[in-house]
Amino acid sequence: MKRWGDLSQDAADHLSAGSVLDHAEMAVVVTDRFSNVVYWNPFAERLFGHPGTSSRDRSRSLGIMEKDHPLAVELAKHVLKGGVWEGTFDVRRGDGTIIYVRAQAVPLRHPSGSVTGIVITAREAMRSNEREKDRFGLLERIGERLAGSLYVEETLKRVAEMLVPQFADHCFIELMQGDRMTRRVSTHVPGWKPPPDTWAPLGAEVNYPAGHYADIALRRQETVLVEDFSQTNYPSTGPAKSRLAAEVGMTSAIVAPLCVRGEVLGLMYLGLSNLTDRRSPHYDAFDRDFVGTIATRVALAVDNALLFEEERHTAESFQKHLLPAELPELDGLEIAVRYCPAAPLASHGQGIQTQVGGDWYDVIPLSAGRVGIVIGDVEGRGPKAAAVMGQLRAALRAFAQDDKPPAEILAKLDEWTNIVAIPERDDSGVDVSVPPIVTCQYLVYDAWSRQLSFANAGHSPPLLLVDGTCTELHIEEVGQPLGVRATGLHADLVYKEETRMLPPGAALLLYTDGLVDRRPSRDADGRPLSAEENLDILCERLADTCDAPAEHIAQAATDAVPGDIDDDMAILVVRSARDDLDVEERTFPAQPIMVGEARRMAAEAFTGWNVPEEPAELACLLVSEVVTNVVLHAANSSVPRRGLVVGAAAPIPFEESWDVSGFDSLDEEIVNEKEFTLRLRRGGESVWVEVFDQDLRLPRIRSAGENDEGGRGLYLVDQLAKRWGSRPTKEGKAVWFEIPTKTR
Repeated sequence: MKRWGDLSQDAADHLSAGSVLDHAEMAVVVTDRFSNVVYWNPFAERLFGHPGTSSRDRSRSLGIMEKDHPLAVELAKHVLKGGVWEGTFDVRRGDGTIIYVRAQAVPLRHPSGSVTGIVITAREAMRSNEREKDRFGLLERIGERLAGSLYVEETLKRVAEMLVPQFADHCFIELMQGDRMTRRVSTHVPGWKPPPDTWAPLGAEVNYPAGHYADIALRRQETVLVEDFSQTNYPSTGPAKSRLAAEVGMTSAIVAPLCVRGEVLGLMYLGLSNLTDRRSPHYDAFDRDFVGTIATRVALAVDNALLFEEERHTAESFQKHLLPAELPELDGLEIAVRYCPAAPLASHGQGIQTQVGGDWYDVIPLSAGRVGIVIGDVEGRGPKAAAVMGQLRAALRAFAQDDKPPAEILAKLDEWTNIVAIPERDDSGVDVSVPPIVTCQYLVYDAWSRQLSFANAGHSPPLLLVDGTCTELHIEEVGQPLGVRATGLHADLVYKEETRMLPPGAALLLYTDGLVDRRPSRDADGRPLSAEENLDILCERLADTCDAPAEHIAQAATDAVPGDIDDDMAILVVRSARDDLDVEERTFPAQPIMVGEARRMAAEAFTGWNVPEEPAELACLLVSEVVTNVVLHAANSSVPRRGLVVGAAAPIPFEESWDVSGFDSLDEEIVNEKEFTLRLRRGGESVWVEVFDQDLRLPRIRSAGENDEGGRGLYLVDQLAKRWGSRPTKEGKAVWFEIPTKTR
């Protein structure tokens, strides 16, 4: 050996697994799932009294005495389910002598994770300290199991699994809820359950009569031992319960209060009966003290779990109220959403985390039945990320009401992301605040034209489900996440708008990365799966749901990827209608006489759509007001200046007369080039009216004097329509309003 840790080849050969086990001074035995011994080391041969037997002889037995067989069978079942057991057995050796063996059994696992057998380590035990070692080993394992427990139900279940059947035949745990005590755990020896209407079931309120040993434990806040029921006489909890206790042969019980910080959380009840064959069917004072120690640890774990669940509930409520309380009902669009916070983590260097985060979704009604759809993800976790998410969601909803294109909305949201950065300064007073990094995708969908416009800020493309296939929606321009734009580069240059036509009946699934980033996500061979492989699994399973309702698609996506959620996850599914929605559209010259024509067109359309008379007349009245306003502004708008050229002559100077032949007709032609378009849309509960013109000026309500002839049209629209507004278009502007067609 040249230095510490260097081994010669001979020494390395002697460190093989087989060589180590051959020299181990402890018995190592391996059995398959059917309790056939498939391996034991030389020390096991000496311990169990079978020296010189072949390692291939699977017919050999460990020699467990008959009275311990039922316990061995139950414990084998427990270990094959993934549990761990430690205890003692009486063993008859091959030479007929009887020894006391202390053993520990753990599952033997295949690389895939399945349990294929049992590994037993054993040594001879001294009877004098048999019980102490059993109890201390059990207490240690209970402490280890409770240390990783975060939820009340999980905590209580783990305790019961450790105590039954090794230490008790029956285990009840009851917790206080206000001034009531309810049963939260009812565990019994495998293969036996209490008949209905006997012992209180899970969730039932439990009341012990005055003078009962459980009542005494509660009042005195101390552990109570009933060593032998045949020698005591406590008040009965009821005839049915007493009869069942007699049938199973209850022999002994221990009741321990769960106390922490001077408060009683509940009770833990352990009982022995004739359902199992034990060396001693009765508890004693040592067992009472042992159960009291367990109860102290359980009470502390339950208290921690209750505090954690309260903190998690507060955080999740905070997150929930930052997301939409309910989604609007929209024409031509079916919507479903899911939000799942990540499972808590007990590490990451920050203690237990509640895992709320900054994932969000939103559905925003826009003008004339159009809808804004958004999904986003703020980097990081915890209340800070959720708070940033809430501010961004509120800002985006405000920006969306301007009806600007998606790229402009993301550009404004990017500027807002830098504003919401929490100011931080270093020791020298320099501003070192860092804007949050946010991925976001904003889409605008028009159900009547089926046009989908969108812009992307570093977010995962949505999945398109159509005609039995599921693929990512092709996005040519994916901008930078919000908050990371380079200095000097305007946001309008980063975010680009794209347009697609959404086929009838097609569905879009928008999601955050928590959907495909799972822990641990593995294939059938136990190999970790990447996010790309998880995405392939997701697409493969969603392809079968193309014709399913949006709710079914959202749930299928939630369940498709294996593994636990490592990050919070948001899903939004939208499905387009299979049938076209009713729409009427016509373009008119911007002349006063066309006001009546526009109103006539609206009346005919509403009659054909069977719109009730009252809302139809109201809509026609407002059509007249809006169209009149458009015509008046078109007539008063300035005429573009044109140079008049006659042949090759020079233009007529400005100071000379403009009263030349043909100019009046030219002026009239210019004015008459003004047009407006009337578009009518019918939805399930409303009709929308849109009037488009080439004037860039957006209308506003003004206060008309009592002698003014005009100025009241938009005031009427504002008072009589459910909603109204205006938005800029590429050619000018659009004025719109909504009239409900269904009366309550």
